[in-house]
Amino acid sequence: MCGICGWVDHERDLGAPAARRELADMTATMACRGPDDEGTWVDGPAALGHRRLAVIDLPGGRQPMTLQDEGRTALALVYSGETYNFRELRERLAAAGHRFGTNSDTEVVLHAHREWGRRDPRDAVRELNGMFAYALWDPLARELVLVRDRLGIKPLYYYPTPHGVLFGSEPKAVLANALAARVVDADGLRRALTFSADPGNAVFRGLREVPPGHVVRVTRDGIRELPYWRLEDTGHTDDVPTTVRHVRELLEDTAQRQLVADVPLCTLLSGGLDSSALTALAARNTTDRVRSFAVDFTGYTENFSADDVRGTPDGPYVHEVAEFVGTVHTDITLSTDELMEPGARAATLHARDLPITTGDLDTSLYLLFRAVRQHSTVALSGESADEVFGGYRDFHDADTVAADTFPWMAGRMLNTDMTRPGLLDQALAKQLDLPGYVEAQYRTALAEVPGLTGPAAADPHERRMREICYLYLTRFLPVLLDRKDRMSMAVGLEVRVPFCDHRLVEYVFGTPWSHKTFDGREKSLLRAATADLLPDSVVQRVKSPYPSTQDAGYERMLRAQLAALLERPDSPVAQLLDPVAVRERLAEPVNDQSGMGARVRLEQILTLDAWFTDYGVTLDL
Repeated sequence: MCGICGWVDHERDLGAPAARRELADMTATMACRGPDDEGTWVDGPAALGHRRLAVIDLPGGRQPMTLQDEGRTALALVYSGETYNFRELRERLAAAGHRFGTNSDTEVVLHAHREWGRRDPRDAVRELNGMFAYALWDPLARELVLVRDRLGIKPLYYYPTPHGVLFGSEPKAVLANALAARVVDADGLRRALTFSADPGNAVFRGLREVPPGHVVRVTRDGIRELPYWRLEDTGHTDDVPTTVRHVRELLEDTAQRQLVADVPLCTLLSGGLDSSALTALAARNTTDRVRSFAVDFTGYTENFSADDVRGTPDGPYVHEVAEFVGTVHTDITLSTDELMEPGARAATLHARDLPITTGDLDTSLYLLFRAVRQHSTVALSGESADEVFGGYRDFHDADTVAADTFPWMAGRMLNTDMTRPGLLDQALAKQLDLPGYVEAQYRTALAEVPGLTGPAAADPHERRMREICYLYLTRFLPVLLDRKDRMSMAVGLEVRVPFCDHRLVEYVFGTPWSHKTFDGREKSLLRAATADLLPDSVVQRVKSPYPSTQDAGYERMLRAQLAALLERPDSPVAQLLDPVAVRERLAEPVNDQSGMGARVRLEQILTLDAWFTDYGVTLDL
């Protein structure tokens, strides 16, 4: 796991001292992602930067890495992530005559492109199983190829310039170059204020993400985004027992692959079905006792109050699983003061780069990862199982399913605060037309959904659930994966997500909804496939998302900060607000227990204000 960045300019020699200094500045912003080593490589119009977090082949995996052919550089690569099938690929490539000087997966990726990607780089990428984002420069063809994994686990941004492109694992790497303007227009502000992935809109004007499952080819003739993978209808014909068996086989294989590391590894344990099954699978496939970590809040279990999103606290289930599986377990317990500590909130914003926030969920995740990093370099997470197997309550609520919009905006996950009267200046709210923006994004996503085949094609509910599954996997999951990546890499922790193995995602996406709910509940396939590994209480537990503090004191602190913001003449966000609406909101009573859903807008405003200031943003509406 690492941080990458670089620059291609077909009209300049980037070996000049000024250009090298800018490359060094870009690379330095990635130090948190790669605390173990750094390197740069320049060849005429191309400049590559790399920061390394050493996980596999600690002495041999230095980057940028090149492939030599008859005394010249044939390919140069900067790579972030892990290729889990690199050992199998290495054997195939060695049989084809390739010779290796290291034991790293990075070198395997280089040779894969030499062997299978000469005509089309996508042919090489399709051979890879993993999470990755990388940049490959071909000096002879004068072509840069940017590659992102199928689900978008690892981030990669690019910024077209008059004669080429800037790129980086995070926006901060791109913004360190003087060619990138820190300007946000109306579209960027719309993206910042809504909760849906949109690779073409990365908030800053001109900045784009490499879409998941795509390569971006950059030549003197221009820039092209090309897909190499997408979700398809697989014409699933397996019956339920066969499907359950195959899911278990895929999970076992994935766990074995993702346990490979030359550094300490652990699991993130919430006491839910997903993370508990993953922890149990890890314990089955390693000879050492697994370390596990969980996040908790001071007094959370003792004072927990069920709501529409979370029905039970995690703590009791976490401890039961840890004892049942036999892990070496640690609770990371956070106080409200720690969640509101200015340094932690600033570090969280700096990790995010963008004013897209889930409030205390971001800060607590950052603090959790910071504590875990003191013991482990790699962690396994159950993230994405809900999107893959249909775990959220909104999948199973008839009104939410029937709503003609993104289900997480219609259901119980986010909309408590989002559907209330807005706090933006009324003229600005009319100009932005956030409902219209969301509607356009929703229609675009629906148009991509692959159709059903077989008997399920005649069932309207099956068709709608296919849409719901697709929306969650392509528009909701990327936001969560980005959050996970930013908070973990801010402290140099690699977090792997086995439920994002593309083979598992493809197979389960293709199963009928009736299979996914064959026992009348959420995540039926996952429950059946892993029930023998877990305590019955966990097998039967209803989904409870990542925890959010219920301490009313947290919301009171947010409100106090927002009230102070209104009085600051230098506040960059105050001009965007309706002060009367904000003051009316602040005058409302605070409930005895406060949940994330009641605080979303408050968190957004405070994050925007800090972001405008810290990033020197120019607003052009």
